[in-house]
Formats: sequence, structure tokens, C-alpha cells
Amino acid sequence: MNGAMDNLKPSLTPGARVELTGGAIWRLSIPVGPAGRYRLAELDDYSELPRRSFPKNPPYQMHLRARASAAVIRGTWGFGVWNDPFGLGILSRAKGVRLPVLPEAAWFFFASPPNYLSFRDDLPAQGALAATFRSRRLPSALLALGAPVLALLAIPAIAHRLRRLGRRMVQQDATGLQLDPTSWHDYSLEWCQEAVHFRVDGQALFQTGVTPQGPLGLVIWIDNQYAAFPPDGRLRYGTLPSAEEAWIEVICA
Repeated sequence: MNGAMDNLKPSLTPGARVELTGGAIWRLSIPVGPAGRYRLAELDDYSELPRRSFPKNPPYQMHLRARASAAVIRGTWGFGVWNDPFGLGILSRAKGVRLPVLPEAAWFFFASPPNYLSFRDDLPAQGALAATFRSRRLPSALLALGAPVLALLAIPAIAHRLRRLGRRMVQQDATGLQLDPTSWHDYSLEWCQEAVHFRVDGQALFQTGVTPQGPLGLVIWIDNQYAAFPPDGRLRYGTLPSAEEAWIEVICA
């Protein structure tokens, strides 16, 4: 992964762990717990940096091996590059607070129900995904001032209009992965200026011209969070209960 493992640092909520096992395997785990309490285990290379100084730009390649504790983990997990669009510094070691921005990402993303992470109705929005986001550049201050508009999402007609607006502001592309995530697989992502290429176990899986804009940061994570903005326009988000410890194991090339 371009020698990036040395630069990754953990971000953890209480009870979560990041451990180096077997000499080369990183295990990220979150504990048992109820809904209503956020649980996160993360490795990233950007938590100490302002967004403008995130370290990844194209051309960039990520190669790693990974497996998960269950075929479906309640919440989300995955790995790739993104701009941490809604990270406000709660767990961050960066100086100051980052204002929100629209998402930029290229990643392997695993999302259990009730997650529904697409403005488009023709793309997979949960399950095992290879996905990208590219957004219009808007001032962070403008997005922050628009936060009160979220209250209007409780009105279905307005929610539908805002979802259509989201499709104009955020380009997306994605494909579903047909694999057993509890087995070891090789995951590869190549982010170029004009395209993003995804491979699993050495086989070309997906190529898209919806490429994120840098700079971005590398993230590997597991959490119990969900967010859904489905076709019915009802925005929902929160945290899910965990009946048993959940983990992912990663070997970085």
C-alpha cells in the first residue's frame, strides 16, 4: 500500500481495539453493546491533518488482504480513500474542527441493513460494494449554514426534492460484490485521474470514470453506524446493537 501502513494511526471509541496479531495481521474490533452508543475501530493517515493536507492524490494504489468476523456485520466496515466529509474532529487529533464538505471517496464498502447509501435508485446501496463518489466543490461554511435544512427532511415532498438535488451535487458509481467476506480475499484499488479500477483476488471487478477529487486520506474501519436516504425520501441514521464482538482482519501489502 505504498508503504502507508507506517503512517496509519488508530481512532477508537471505548472498548474498541486495534491490535497487531500474528506479526502482520491487524485486527480492528468493536465490542458488544446496545443501540444508541457509537462504536468505532479505525486506522487512518489523516486524523492529525487539516483536510487540505490529506496525503493521497492520484495516481494511487491500495492493495490489502482482509476478512471479517461475519457475513453481515451490523453497521459498516471497509477500506479505501475519502475526504472524511462529516468528520468534525470529535475523535480527531487535528487542531481545530473540520467543517463539513460533500463526499469524495473510492473504497470497498460493506453496509448492513438499514443502510441505504445512494441518491440514485439504479445503484446498489447496501451490502458489499465497490463504490466511488465525486462532488461539486462548495464552501464548507455554506454547507454548515445549510444544516438547519435537515429538519425539513421530515416533510416527504421536501425530502424527495432534496434527494433529487443530491443527485445533481454528488456523482456516484457502484457495483455489488459477490463474495464471502469471512474468507480471506485480496482487494485492490487503483485511483487514476480519469478512472478508478477495482480488483478482487486479482480479477478485474469494476472500472468507473466517476473519480474522486483529492486530496484524500486512507481509512480502514469497522463501526455500528447506519445512514439511509432511500427512494421514499425518509432520512434515517443512528447506531445498531451488537450482540457479539465484531472484527475485521487486514494484511496490508
